[in-house]
Amino acid sequence: MNKFSKIVLASLAILGAQACTDLEENLVGEITNDVSVPVSDLVDPGNGDFFDPGAQPLGQLAGAFSELRNTGTANHGNYYSIQEIPTDEMVIAAKGGDWFDGGILIQLHQHTYTPTHSFIENAWNGSYTAINTVNELLAGGTLDANATAQATALRAYFYWRLMDSFGSVKIPTAPGQDPPQVSRQEVFNFVESELLRAIGVSEITAGMDLSSSDLATTNNPYQINVYGALGILAKVYLNAEVYTGTPRWQEAADAASLIIDSGVYSLCDNGCSVPNKGKRVGVDSDPEMLEGYAAVFAPNNGGNPEHIFTIDYDEVNGTGMNFSQMNLHYSSQVTWNLQSQPWNGYATLEEFYNSYEDGDVRKANNFAAGEQLDAKGLDILDFATDDEDGIVLNYTPAINELQPNSIRQAGARATKFSFRQFGRDNMSNDYPIVRLGDVILMRGEALARQAGNWNLSLPDVNMIRARAKVADLSSIDAEGFLAERGREMFQESSRRTDLIRFDAYNRAWWEKPASDATRNIFPIPINQITVSNGTLTQNPGY
Repeated sequence: MNKFSKIVLASLAILGAQACTDLEENLVGEITNDVSVPVSDLVDPGNGDFFDPGAQPLGQLAGAFSELRNTGTANHGNYYSIQEIPTDEMVIAAKGGDWFDGGILIQLHQHTYTPTHSFIENAWNGSYTAINTVNELLAGGTLDANATAQATALRAYFYWRLMDSFGSVKIPTAPGQDPPQVSRQEVFNFVESELLRAIGVSEITAGMDLSSSDLATTNNPYQINVYGALGILAKVYLNAEVYTGTPRWQEAADAASLIIDSGVYSLCDNGCSVPNKGKRVGVDSDPEMLEGYAAVFAPNNGGNPEHIFTIDYDEVNGTGMNFSQMNLHYSSQVTWNLQSQPWNGYATLEEFYNSYEDGDVRKANNFAAGEQLDAKGLDILDFATDDEDGIVLNYTPAINELQPNSIRQAGARATKFSFRQFGRDNMSNDYPIVRLGDVILMRGEALARQAGNWNLSLPDVNMIRARAKVADLSSIDAEGFLAERGREMFQESSRRTDLIRFDAYNRAWWEKPASDATRNIFPIPINQITVSNGTLTQNPGY
């Protein structure tokens, strides 16, 4: 057993390269004294995973799959930011000079982003860097059939990100290529054909035989098996009408059903649990185990039975997940005894937080709200607070304003990907790209849309609600389904795409006026247009 002595918090927040400046935070607390934790928890922060990810090496594909982390899937200033901040899920409000950052975060929230926006350019560059890495791998000619199929599907996934975010892009398929820009329809056709080629079929039909695929059917979420490729393809088909004008609901439902009916995966529910790495020794209400939905996203969630294709984050060897730093108030460092002081950035919009019913286990898991306690169970005192209601750290769901002086404690904070005691500034939670809960909802939506009857989604919706410990619904409409999907998929970078598919992305919400439909795709970065010598054309409206 190790003993941890008292460490006084720094007086300034330690921020990442894209984070805010001009902080004036004073002493807010102390790391808990005399806390005992097993040595194994320190040496192996993933202790208690569902299986050992080290037993499944990626070999030649390791560099290509690492691009999933390098492209900002779970950190600030890149892909995650441009998928979450423009939605009704999250906001980064300006707290005086803290987090204003030249107004670029407000631009994302209010849909006034421009071709010079650095986060948008980072997402563009990251995707093409990843694609180039895969292209070089495929051009090397050393991959076997399975690795070739995986690399093909992975590249298609990155092109799906580009198609979804930017619409009309270039499709280089070999190193050094500079092909012409093509339409969104052509990008869709390419992504579809590549995924079908990886799966080894010419089309997706209900109950089809997949045994001849070069992709494996065994469960390894750190690689792309046949079900991971089907999950990506289901996302492509679910949004086909947005991308091409032609719906592909039946194919989306069939792809999802092939995954569900395989029996390889199961919802993590009662009895599906891992040790609670974030348990505070002084808080009796913190459970010893995280069960069901909470276990899907825990620090030790590796190999969860619901995971189909995930990103293998590790706080030492696979960095890039920074949610504890991005979301939490500086003072919350003493709740989890974090090694670095958080940045106090991302918060949840009040209306989205209130969309959860009381008793919904997802609400308790996904958010920190109300007065906060340290690891001993004592109130956290923030002596530099700008909240007139008191000095106890209190995450109020209501946020007073977007700018210029948002209260620093305002807004429930995302804790879905939960934190561990003595965590580093990078986290080890695996991040799902495709998981069964998502696939079940995709099937329900596709079947409902295909038949023109939203009630046909109820069996799948109620399956997800049962896991969340809330009552079945007897009827549902499009708005109700969108809300259900939002509650389940919070913080998984799907909300922007979902809002667009439901024609809801351009609505007005808190501190955001209604926006034009041209904002459904991001502008192509001006720097890319400048160096393209006229081969890239800007998207309409920019």
